[in-house]
Amino acid sequence: MNLKRLLQFAGWPTAAGVIIALLAMLVFPQIRGQHANATQSVVTNEDVGPVSYADAVSRAAPAVVNIYTAKKVIQRDPNYNNNPYYRRLYKNSNTPLQERMQKTLGSGVIVDSSGLILTNNHVINGADKINVLLNDGRYTSAELVGVDTENDLAVLKITLENLFPITLGQPNAMRVGDVVLAIGNPFGVGQSVSQGIVSAMGRWGLGINNSENFIQTDAAVNPGNSGGALIDAHGNLIGINTAILDETGTASVGISFAVPADTAISSLKQIVQYGEVRHIWLGFTVSLKYSETPTTLKKSELVVTSIENGSPVSDAGLEEGDVLTHINGAEVSDIPTAKKLIANIQVGSEIKFRVLRGNKPIELSFVAQLPPNSHTKT
Repeated sequence: MNLKRLLQFAGWPTAAGVIIALLAMLVFPQIRGQHANATQSVVTNEDVGPVSYADAVSRAAPAVVNIYTAKKVIQRDPNYNNNPYYRRLYKNSNTPLQERMQKTLGSGVIVDSSGLILTNNHVINGADKINVLLNDGRYTSAELVGVDTENDLAVLKITLENLFPITLGQPNAMRVGDVVLAIGNPFGVGQSVSQGIVSAMGRWGLGINNSENFIQTDAAVNPGNSGGALIDAHGNLIGINTAILDETGTASVGISFAVPADTAISSLKQIVQYGEVRHIWLGFTVSLKYSETPTTLKKSELVVTSIENGSPVSDAGLEEGDVLTHINGAEVSDIPTAKKLIANIQVGSEIKFRVLRGNKPIELSFVAQLPPNSHTKT
């Protein structure tokens, strides 16, 4: 009898606990989910990303070409230069000259089925002969259409059928950490692919080009990769590989730079239409300065530091000390953004600046012009 009472006494709390637990699982279903996750781990492709980028490479690789150039170089005969007697003898006279062919290599990207190829200007600069090796083994000569020295770009033309131009991507949509692939001809070994991530966007101030707005990556890029494709994980072109940062004497240190694809395509279109890139002239310079805000956070500002007399901005009333805040309605607070906005403006288009003069906002408008004494081809 005592045992029966003891069981009855202990049964009520147990039953109550079970009922409360069941109610909790009904009201809070995530409790059941946690239990399921503890016993079974489910991994999806979205969690880990693609296992292979072979599909992306297969889409882009047919558009990437190897470029071989040769140019005649006239130099002093090394047999004479290396001999002290002949060096003295020919010091003030015409030392025997020797002609040789200097060869370089690089990469390029077919961007149009008509045979237009984008590459770097430094790959073909001064070349007497330009030849292209396609991914399918075909070998042909190429014609130089034009160059954009500001962005170290060149446009070539080949005459072949059944070409497979690359699909253009959206560089502006790329984020730091996105996977990228570099395709090119490093050291002339043949078409190769390397993988990395986007390390930075809008990199500038490197002294590589006059117009700098690079995509920085850590993909392995070596001599011969110049002019090749930087693609996203889907095989779309987002940049033209242009330079590496090499201060160690090694071939690659994991810091490489690519001209964004939209910049390259804009240059190509102007070269095809005009024979050159028509860079507009505004006639002012800015410096990036920081000002303290009421929250003590530093805010960057673009302060006008110099203005050329007779320039479009001078005629519009821009003054030194003005703070540039907007270009055609788009807010600007750093130099890469300002450069990118200005680079997309065509000659003859109206430009609207908004500046702060003191604390007063001022609107200025003027027309984009070519630089003085510019001999634009038509």
